[in-house]
Amino acid sequence: MSKVISLASSDKGVISITKIEKPYGEDSKPVVSIGISLNGDAENPDWKAHIPVENVDEVCAALKEVANS
Repeated sequence: MSKVISLASSDKGVISITKIEKPYGEDSKPVVSIGISLNGDAENPDWKAHIPVENVDEVCAALKEVANS
């Protein structure tokens, strides 16, 4: 599953969010990949971060806390 969100303050930019089951090989654990593409190409982001699925709730809470501070 994946989602694409328009990147605020840009003409074509997008934020892509995708779950990757085995990002680093057979023994690796799932991650959520968050990509930023300034030209709208969600498949080939300019930047990306991989968040272990186990940390997603905590990261979401921290993002909200920092955004609202």
